[in-house]
Order: sequence, then C-alpha cells, then structure tokens
Amino acid sequence: MWFKNLQIFRLPSPWKVDIEQFSKQLGSQAFSNCPSNEMQSEGWASPRENEQLIHSVNQQLLLLLSTEKKLLPSSVINQVAKARAAELEEQQGFAPGRKAMKDLKERITEELLPRAFGIKRSTWVWIDPINGWLVIDTSSPSKADDVIKLLLKCDKLPLESLRVKLSPQTAMTDWLIASEAPKGFTIDQDTELRSHTEDKATVRYVNHSLDADEVQHHISAGKQCTKMALTWNDRVSFVLTETLALKRIKALEILDEDKENRTNNEDERFNADFILMTAELASMLDDLVFALGGELDKISST
Repeated sequence: MWFKNLQIFRLPSPWKVDIEQFSKQLGSQAFSNCPSNEMQSEGWASPRENEQLIHSVNQQLLLLLSTEKKLLPSSVINQVAKARAAELEEQQGFAPGRKAMKDLKERITEELLPRAFGIKRSTWVWIDPINGWLVIDTSSPSKADDVIKLLLKCDKLPLESLRVKLSPQTAMTDWLIASEAPKGFTIDQDTELRSHTEDKATVRYVNHSLDADEVQHHISAGKQCTKMALTWNDRVSFVLTETLALKRIKALEILDEDKENRTNNEDERFNADFILMTAELASMLDDLVFALGGELDKISST
C-alpha cells in the first residue's frame, strides 16, 4: 500500500504511545453504519478487518477513518417540494410562503433519507511515533480537519501542524530562480506560478520542460511558485504545494526492487509494503523539512 497524498502533522519525537489505551479511545469513536434518519456517519474502522483499530508493524501505526454519506441531491428535494407546493396551492388557494417551503423541504428530506443510497469512503492515517510524524492520506484539507477533530478527542494527543522556517512558496520560487532543487531532489516538469495581484494570474506547466528565461520573466512580473513536481533520490515523486501538502505521491524504482522479495501471503505482503512506505516517506520528509530550512518550534518529547 502507498499513500497518494500527504497532509502532514507533528508529534513529539519520539512519542511514547500506550497502544492499548489509544485503541480504547479510538473505540469510543468507532464507525457504525449511517442510521436511516441521518445524512452522515464517520468513525474509526479496522485497517485489516480484524476488529483491531490500530494496525502496528515495526513500531509504525496505521488507522482507518470510515465515512458513510447519504446521496440525496438538493435537486431531488427541490423537485419533490415543487410538486408538493403545487398540491398545497391547489388545496388552499395560495402558494406556500418562504417559511412553509423551508419546513416542507425538511419534511421531505426526512422522508427520503431512509431510501437514500449511502457511499462509503476510507481515509488512511499513518502515525510514526519514532520520528514524530502523523500523516493523513487525503488531498482535501477539510477531510484532514475531520480526521484531526476526531483524533483530538483522544486524551493527551500532542498534535501540532508542521511548521518550517522557509515557506514552500518562497523556497520553490528560489529553486526556480536558481534552476536547481536542493540536495537529494530534482525538479520535474509540472509547475504552477501565481500572481498575488487581485486577478491572481496563473501559469501552469504540465509535462512541459521549464524554460529558464520564461520562468524568470514570470517571477520578475511578480508571480511565485505555488506547486512544483519533485523527485526525491530517484525513488519517490510528488507535487509540493504552497500549503506544505504533498500530492500525487508515486513510488518509482523502489517498488521494482521490492518485487524480488514479494510473498504470496496477503498479510505479509501488506505489512512489507507498509514498512517500505513508512521508511521511505519518513526519510523523504526529513530531507524536505531540511530543504525548507528546518522546523519552527519543534515539539519536545516528554
């Protein structure tokens, strides 16, 4: 398994976690199927479908947030409400007012919810207590917020955002000016530059070689780099964003190297992939933080 996106947070390094106690706290927020009268349900599920809410391998922890959301488009509610409103108007001689329409839509929503189709989604969370990383596999900041809100209900979870001395936007712009990435990284062919003026003029390069003179012209005009595709040590490629989120994670030759040692046992294969991923990403994150000037106010271990 490999995460496709990284929303990155910090824990103390090392973090002394009581897995049994942590699991009990997650259990108080365990996932259950969405009730017929509710739009959404979310909670922690077993990553390996074995009733264990924490999958631990080589001191690395894997969690799974499961979400079920009912599909009940507003267009369907409005369509039914319009038909009901027409019936009421015919019965009472006048159209329902604003408040009556609002109440009508609420009643219709309650009627239709039990028949609405539910969609389940999974969000993976990797916790590295040794190096102090907490990483959420999502491209959506709002989904990451949902995960963090649930995690913070666990007692004494010392979780913070990752803060670095150089903003990604400043660093990426400097790398473009120098036409060189920091040690261990190479600049790939996907880049976005955006102006901070009111029109937010944006230039995007997609699978396109970066012309140094052209890039310099855009930077001189006031644009800064907000997204940059990078490769780390020829092993992992990704897109770094201005918010310090990593997207489009892709393992390169390391997966080919690992194929020689593959096993037919599904659990062993899953664990081997997880160990490989966490080792590579932990090293990559260390190098990325160093490239961004190091951390600000790193959490101390107690």
